[in-house]
Amino acid sequence: MTRAYVLLLAAFALNFSQTPVCGQTPVTLEKLDAPFYVAGWQVRTNNADEAGGNGRIGPLWQRVMQQNLTAQIPHRSGDALIVVYSKYASDEKGEYEYLVGARVGSVDNLPVGMTWKRVEPGSYAVVLTDKGQMPGVLQDAWARIWKMSPTELGGKRAFLTDYEIYDQRSADMQSAQVEIHIGLAPASR
Repeated sequence: MTRAYVLLLAAFALNFSQTPVCGQTPVTLEKLDAPFYVAGWQVRTNNADEAGGNGRIGPLWQRVMQQNLTAQIPHRSGDALIVVYSKYASDEKGEYEYLVGARVGSVDNLPVGMTWKRVEPGSYAVVLTDKGQMPGVLQDAWARIWKMSPTELGGKRAFLTDYEIYDQRSADMQSAQVEIHIGLAPASR
């Protein structure tokens, strides 16, 4: 993992509640045909706490990066870091679990303190943040997502599993992009 990438994530962790910048990246739809697993470390939080200075996400990122915990993830598949949002209490106003880790080929024999999530197959709206300074571009994208109608998003949010991909596109803090995948509810017939 490059030093610039580590600095990017640390800056995100320290500045989660900054005011977002504007952006209008289009939404695409993706069908995930098979589940995949992400192993890492998680916290339970909510957006009000994160924006109000009582967040748990920033300290989690700091711990993961300062202790180089991602190097301890066994069975890793690729270099990207993945964030998984799951176990929503309700919607974006309720509590949820936030896991930062990496995609893995197996969840067997994980180190003590590490957990995992299964990203379920289904339809996902994919939002690629604008290129720009982190964490503003990420925050702006989420602010847009929260305001989007089901028509704009490509379906109704399921509030089961969402995830973000931090890869080479997010290595430069000044010109970063993050891919956000929003789980959609199955269309009713």
